[in-house]
Amino acid sequence: MSQTQTPQMRQDTAASDIPAIELRGICKAFGPVQANKNISIRVRRGTIHGIVGENGAGKSTLMSILYGFYRADAGEILINGRPTDIPDSLSAIRAGIGMVFQHFKLVENFTVLENVILGAEGSALLRPSLAKARGLLKDLAREFELNVDPDALIENLSVGHQQRVEILKALYREADILILDEPTGVLTPSEADHLFRILRGLKEQGKTIILITHKLREIMDVTDDVSVMRRGEMVATRVTAQTSPTELAELMVGRKVLLRVEKTPATPGDDVLRVQSLRLVDGQGVERLRGLDFTLRAGEILGIAGVAGNGQSELLEVLAGLRPATGQAWLRGAVLPLSGPGADAQTRRAQAVAHVPEDRHRRGLVLNFHAWENTALGYHNDPAYNPTPWKMDNDAIIRDTSAKMAAFDVRPPDPQLKASGFSGGNQQKIVLAREIEHAPDVLLVGQPTRGVDIGAIEFIHQRLIRLRDAGAAILLVSVELDEIMALSDRIVVMFDGRIMGERLPEKTNAQELGLLMAGMA
Repeated sequence: MSQTQTPQMRQDTAASDIPAIELRGICKAFGPVQANKNISIRVRRGTIHGIVGENGAGKSTLMSILYGFYRADAGEILINGRPTDIPDSLSAIRAGIGMVFQHFKLVENFTVLENVILGAEGSALLRPSLAKARGLLKDLAREFELNVDPDALIENLSVGHQQRVEILKALYREADILILDEPTGVLTPSEADHLFRILRGLKEQGKTIILITHKLREIMDVTDDVSVMRRGEMVATRVTAQTSPTELAELMVGRKVLLRVEKTPATPGDDVLRVQSLRLVDGQGVERLRGLDFTLRAGEILGIAGVAGNGQSELLEVLAGLRPATGQAWLRGAVLPLSGPGADAQTRRAQAVAHVPEDRHRRGLVLNFHAWENTALGYHNDPAYNPTPWKMDNDAIIRDTSAKMAAFDVRPPDPQLKASGFSGGNQQKIVLAREIEHAPDVLLVGQPTRGVDIGAIEFIHQRLIRLRDAGAAILLVSVELDEIMALSDRIVVMFDGRIMGERLPEKTNAQELGLLMAGMA
């Protein structure tokens, strides 16, 4: 026997059907580039809604419109069913929207508490505002598992804790809708797991969350619904439980995508690089590398697994000639200096040792330089670029850059565009093209697919395998355990600057590697 609905029940049901966010016909162009084309999307209240798409698909532009960074050229925004004008971020905050950016907006030499209230002091008298905020911060931290010391300086916090501060800032401003842009791009696996526990807790408290990510496993694990964007358009929305990573990848790219790495078994040759008793003490007297011993052979990929901050970055920098160290190393049987003359990046490149750095912005590119200038970085003495001893041939570099862009499918294929004008995935392709196309004997590569979309990940993996098959020796550092397992022919695990063990991918699993990464031999 069905229960007759009262007017109040019908009103409550109708209210529950009203989405937290509805975007209708959103359009945004930057000159001739149409970043968003007639986009419509509905986000249910109290859910986690994923938005996926290749780099440059328009995801961040769409969220920047919702948060008031940009104004749409056309379209309408509705918050809880009401048309809402959002000309700036202050209007978004007043509408109950908070945003956590991929690159945090924190003042490094301020405390957590000072960052949380910055711009929302509520009074000209700072002391009462700080006292009030301290109490609210304590309640929020306890309620949402966002524990962080309110008096800690931002510069002393881990990346994961800095991200919690950004979330606390939004909650302090009473955000009911939270947008997170690539939130795990800079997190360790354990920090990412903790973030997802926080997001599930926020959802249970009735918050609505939009999660922008390129990691399909995260989408499948944590979201209720997922929308797919491609080249500025919204191509599909799915209930997450009713889709699959394979379908989402195909929707994102517009073609079938291999989610596994296809490769034949390696046929390693002679030792190309050998390291013995490698040690590094940093400027603060902390020992970062503690007596490393390993070999790297021609025609193989040696993966270095480990949680970020356990010496992998320092290892790459030492081998690339960016940091002095002690110990012994040999390259093709000849002594490789670790300090003093000959232990510099220019000499390493001359010895056919190429380096793809972990942070493409800080180490790999000069963002204000054109693409063609960036492809010459480190190789400016190449005879192909210097037909005469007193002048570089810029036209030759531009032609070479065009060829590299075509080979690596860089979009747009414009050598004259500044590096800052490319999406993250295309910036990474520029760095990889510069290093790989010089046919190195040794490639040192750190986080090759960090912040890169699914289509570019497939491409980058294929190029690394192709280089291995051509006989190069590749040292791969990645915090993505799936990537290490898929690409590596041998795996070395680092913890606290030491090598905890070596494994073959086909004879180990994520659980065993995880224990080694945690320091349990």
